[in-house]
Amino acid sequence: MSNNVVILAGGQGKRMKVRSPKVLCRVLGEPMLEWVISACEDAELNDICVVKGFEGAQIDAYLESRDSKADIVTVLQEEQLGTGHAVMMAKDFLEKHADGNTLILCGDAPFIDRATIEGALALHESRGCGVTVVTSRAEDPTGYGRIVRNDEGIAGIVEHRDCTPAQLAITEINSGCYWFRTADLLEVLFDLQPNNAQQEYYLTDCVELIINKGRTADAYISENHNVSLGANDRRGLLMLNDIARMDIIEKWLDAGIEFTCIDGVIIGKDVTIGEGSRIDKGTELRGKTVIGQGCLIGSNCIIENTKIGDNVVLNNVQAYESVIEDGVKIGPYVQLRPGSHIKKGAKIGDFVEIKKSTIGEGTAVAHLTYIGDSDVGANVNFGCGVVTVNYDGDRKFRTVIEDNAFIGCNTNLVAPVKIGKGAYTAAGSTITKDVPPSALAIERGTATIKEGYAEKKLKNRTAKFENSRKDDQGH
Repeated sequence: MSNNVVILAGGQGKRMKVRSPKVLCRVLGEPMLEWVISACEDAELNDICVVKGFEGAQIDAYLESRDSKADIVTVLQEEQLGTGHAVMMAKDFLEKHADGNTLILCGDAPFIDRATIEGALALHESRGCGVTVVTSRAEDPTGYGRIVRNDEGIAGIVEHRDCTPAQLAITEINSGCYWFRTADLLEVLFDLQPNNAQQEYYLTDCVELIINKGRTADAYISENHNVSLGANDRRGLLMLNDIARMDIIEKWLDAGIEFTCIDGVIIGKDVTIGEGSRIDKGTELRGKTVIGQGCLIGSNCIIENTKIGDNVVLNNVQAYESVIEDGVKIGPYVQLRPGSHIKKGAKIGDFVEIKKSTIGEGTAVAHLTYIGDSDVGANVNFGCGVVTVNYDGDRKFRTVIEDNAFIGCNTNLVAPVKIGKGAYTAAGSTITKDVPPSALAIERGTATIKEGYAEKKLKNRTAKFENSRKDDQGH
């Protein structure tokens, strides 16, 4: 018996004012669809069918781009005729998995979680249910389907617009998440009729049809109060972002992480932070970033898919797909582009950019420097204004700087070039040839001085300035 998932992702989300599927709108930088798929993968549900609709090619492109544990297929819902109609589009997928259970999820309800999925499945299997609905309690249930209970479990679900006054008072609401015995779902799915205010095929009507077949139906009340939440417009999406942001910050507060101020702090759901670290205001931690113990992530950092060791200090740093080892100090105003590797004890100062390069242990890159496509050894010192000239307009080349080298201020290292161990480059040099170990390289050219040149230039500039002032006074 195999359990599987169908995710409903066909909505356009017109009120979002975007030309993309609603499920690709982002919460903390990740599409809502990604939150839902990740929850399935956490629950080890790896057979997934995504029902796409508006601009479905964008969903295909996103799914192809992600590093997926799951086996994900897509089917197209050309017309948006309701949730039941969307599930009908997955007929072939359901028939392939007819011996198991099917979890139906909404791709725009990002807060579904492993505990809820597994808890609902346990109830579903223990009671031998044909269908188990995931529900939650809401102080204001407006807009949500109401759960009508009886002594056997549930009698059905009534959509808000179809509720009687008594049913409107019910606070247990449908999350849009269901476990079905797949064979039972297939037995009733194509009996759905659009007999409702919207003239749509409601998946909720399958509950009543399954009950009428004499099967058991029940509801699992999730401890996750946000499990039902979705977004229909930008205000709703902002609310989801605020909820997710604070939930994650509170989780890290409980884990002992220090926050001096949470203004502008955004931490992704897959980020890891070690004990004793501090996060300052305006910082964004994205993707699968890992931060070690005892770190100080100072104000206005953006760290994405980067691994950071212990006791690292960052100040106004942007780092993408890089590695920063223990005891490194970086900033302010530093960018680490993808492929950068900063080794133990290195120091990177202000206005430095590093790209696809390794910086060795104890190396100092003080300020106003660009290091691209380079392999830098240990204990190297960079003066102000150094550039590794890695691109000739057609191809990129690497620079190698060995241990203990000293790169003087305003040196241009024109790749491919190698600076040997302990070698020096003189300030202002443009190095185009390899420098042997322990040597001093000077490449400045011959100075040419023209006496009186500046005096003539100054006289012309002064005359123009005086004429300009007279014209202004004339007006």
